[in-house]
Amino acid sequence: MTRTLVATCAILATTLAAQASALADDAIEVTIATVAPAKTPWAELLTKYKTNVEAKSGGRLKIKVKLNGTLGDENATVRMVARGRIEGVAASSGAMASLVPEMEAIELPFLFRNAKEADYVIDNHITKPLEARFRDHDLVLGFWSENGFRHLASNWGPIETVDDLKGRKMRSQENAVHLAMWKALKASAQAIPTTDVVTALKTGTVEGYDQALLYAVVANWYTSVKDLTLSAHIYQPAAIAFNEAWFDKLPADLQTILVDEGRAITKEGRDAIRAINKDLIDIFKDAGVKIHTLSDANRTAFETATAVVRSDFRADRNKVAVEILDLIEAGLKEFRKK
Repeated sequence: MTRTLVATCAILATTLAAQASALADDAIEVTIATVAPAKTPWAELLTKYKTNVEAKSGGRLKIKVKLNGTLGDENATVRMVARGRIEGVAASSGAMASLVPEMEAIELPFLFRNAKEADYVIDNHITKPLEARFRDHDLVLGFWSENGFRHLASNWGPIETVDDLKGRKMRSQENAVHLAMWKALKASAQAIPTTDVVTALKTGTVEGYDQALLYAVVANWYTSVKDLTLSAHIYQPAAIAFNEAWFDKLPADLQTILVDEGRAITKEGRDAIRAINKDLIDIFKDAGVKIHTLSDANRTAFETATAVVRSDFRADRNKVAVEILDLIEAGLKEFRKK
């Protein structure tokens, strides 16, 4: 009897091991591409997301995060996901707008005054309508993160007035709204992928850029400039999106896990990035970069000079894009009444 029991237990253990191995082999792999470097709040957020999704799915989903732009720059990886070459991407809203043009409305200059306004509008007014727009372009909007407010940096001196940018060679994100902003400011802008900016600064192809503090530091852009102006002229969220055809073939419970586990840590991700802004400014200072802040009068002048970007957006964009802008402005009005 003892020998029979031992044999039975051995067979059961072997069967369970084989089943576990089969489950591991059958796990659905989800590659998420990003230009975010390791040891940053972005990377930490995606690592936590990976842990939570894999645990909640019982190992049925296996997340592979590809950092540092190893699969390509932001615009390229957004398109790779839409075409089904990889399952997911974490990228700035500016890069998402290269395929989902309605996203450009979020990045109009001097739209948001602070992060609380941006969170309120994005979470309560435009997430739902943008979900449909993502699907129009073969993507599924998963959840939000952020790049942050963008600021002006240069290697020739401070940018404190609109005239300081006239004729200057500035790097622009590959995005129509960003290029329109530089044109309104009479700068000579070039659209350059994030992966090529350091080289462009070192060779003199460009003399400056605008970027959120975190990315400017982790990508070493800050080492090639002399002055930083805390202009906060564009708020730039980020989004995690999936290939629509792939996502729709998943079992419903796995679809829910992929979205809900991300949205559950969105606030945590935003807070982590915002918490280190002072430290990031100190990194600029330690590198010898001079820090400036726009006066109220100069900020008003910048807002006036770039107002044409918003009016042209309303005139030139499709009906849905304008509707997204309407929702943003309505949300801002609502928030500012509180």
